[in-house]
Amino acid sequence: MKEWTIENWEQQREQHSLVAFYLYTPMCGTCAVASKMLDVVEELLPDLPVGKANINYLETLAKEYQIESVPCLLISDDGNVEKLYAFQSVPFLYEKLKK
Repeated sequence: MKEWTIENWEQQREQHSLVAFYLYTPMCGTCAVASKMLDVVEELLPDLPVGKANINYLETLAKEYQIESVPCLLISDDGNVEKLYAFQSVPFLYEKLKK
Protein backbone atom coordinates (compact mmCIF):
# COMPACT_ATOMS: atom_id res chain seq x y z
CA MET A 1 0.00 0.00 0.00
CA LYS A 2 1.17 3.46 -0.78
CA GLU A 3 0.98 6.35 1.66
CA TRP A 4 -1.83 8.70 0.66
CA THR A 5 -2.73 12.25 1.53
CA ILE A 6 -6.31 13.47 1.86
CA GLU A 7 -5.97 14.76 -1.69
CA ASN A 8 -4.99 11.28 -2.95
CA TRP A 9 -8.04 9.81 -1.19
CA GLU A 10 -10.39 12.34 -2.76
CA GLN A 11 -8.81 11.91 -6.19
CA GLN A 12 -9.14 8.11 -6.05
CA ARG A 13 -12.77 8.42 -4.95
CA GLU A 14 -13.49 10.57 -8.01
CA GLN A 15 -11.76 8.15 -10.39
CA HIS A 16 -12.95 4.78 -9.04
CA SER A 17 -16.26 3.45 -7.79
CA LEU A 18 -14.61 1.35 -5.03
CA VAL A 19 -11.66 2.67 -3.01
CA ALA A 20 -10.19 1.73 0.39
CA PHE A 21 -8.20 4.01 2.71
CA TYR A 22 -6.45 2.38 5.68
CA LEU A 23 -5.85 4.59 8.72
CA TYR A 24 -3.37 3.55 11.39
CA THR A 25 -0.89 4.74 14.00
CA PRO A 26 2.72 3.49 13.94
CA MET A 27 2.85 2.15 17.51
CA CYS A 28 -0.40 0.18 17.27
CA GLY A 29 0.14 -3.60 17.29
CA THR A 30 -3.35 -4.34 15.98
CA CYS A 31 -2.68 -1.90 13.14
CA ALA A 32 0.44 -3.87 12.17
CA VAL A 33 -1.60 -7.09 11.93
CA ALA A 34 -4.38 -5.34 9.97
CA SER A 35 -1.79 -3.89 7.60
CA LYS A 36 -0.43 -7.37 6.79
CA MET A 37 -3.97 -8.62 6.18
CA LEU A 38 -4.62 -5.74 3.78
CA ASP A 39 -1.34 -6.43 1.96
CA VAL A 40 -2.65 -9.93 1.18
CA VAL A 41 -6.03 -8.60 0.04
CA GLU A 42 -4.29 -6.02 -2.12
CA GLU A 43 -2.42 -8.83 -3.89
CA LEU A 44 -5.71 -10.69 -4.46
CA LEU A 45 -7.48 -7.56 -5.77
CA PRO A 46 -4.82 -5.75 -7.82
CA ASP A 47 -7.31 -3.36 -9.49
CA LEU A 48 -8.61 -2.02 -6.17
CA PRO A 49 -7.04 1.31 -5.18
CA VAL A 50 -5.90 0.96 -1.56
CA GLY A 51 -3.93 3.61 0.30
CA LYS A 52 -2.83 4.11 3.87
CA ALA A 53 -2.05 7.01 6.15
CA ASN A 54 -0.91 7.72 9.68
CA ILE A 55 -4.00 9.27 11.25
CA ASN A 56 -1.80 11.39 13.53
CA TYR A 57 -1.24 13.66 10.51
CA LEU A 58 -4.85 13.72 9.29
CA GLU A 59 -6.77 15.57 11.98
CA THR A 60 -9.20 17.08 9.46
CA LEU A 61 -10.04 13.70 7.97
CA ALA A 62 -10.41 12.12 11.41
CA LYS A 63 -12.93 14.79 12.38
CA GLU A 64 -14.76 14.70 9.06
CA TYR A 65 -15.35 10.94 9.23
CA GLN A 66 -15.57 10.84 13.04
CA ILE A 67 -12.89 8.16 13.31
CA GLU A 68 -13.27 6.49 16.70
CA SER A 69 -10.22 4.22 16.79
CA VAL A 70 -7.51 2.59 14.73
CA PRO A 71 -7.09 0.52 12.74
CA CYS A 72 -9.85 1.93 10.56
CA LEU A 73 -10.60 1.16 6.94
CA LEU A 74 -12.62 3.71 5.02
CA ILE A 75 -14.38 2.03 2.11
CA SER A 76 -15.88 4.32 -0.52
CA ASP A 77 -18.41 2.47 -2.66
CA ASP A 78 -19.93 4.77 -5.29
CA GLY A 79 -19.42 7.73 -2.98
CA ASN A 80 -20.89 6.11 0.15
CA VAL A 81 -18.20 5.78 2.81
CA GLU A 82 -18.27 2.95 5.33
CA LYS A 83 -15.93 2.69 8.32
CA LEU A 84 -14.59 -0.73 9.24
CA TYR A 85 -12.87 -1.24 12.59
CA ALA A 86 -13.01 -5.04 13.01
CA PHE A 87 -10.85 -6.56 10.28
CA GLN A 88 -11.62 -10.15 11.40
CA SER A 89 -9.77 -12.13 8.69
CA VAL A 90 -8.31 -12.00 5.19
CA PRO A 91 -11.35 -13.83 3.70
CA PHE A 92 -13.67 -11.35 5.44
CA LEU A 93 -11.76 -8.36 4.01
CA TYR A 94 -11.59 -9.97 0.58
CA GLU A 95 -15.37 -10.48 0.48
CA LYS A 96 -15.94 -6.94 1.76
CA LEU A 97 -13.74 -5.39 -0.92
CA LYS A 98 -14.37 -7.47 -4.01
CA LYS A 99 -17.00 -6.10 -6.33
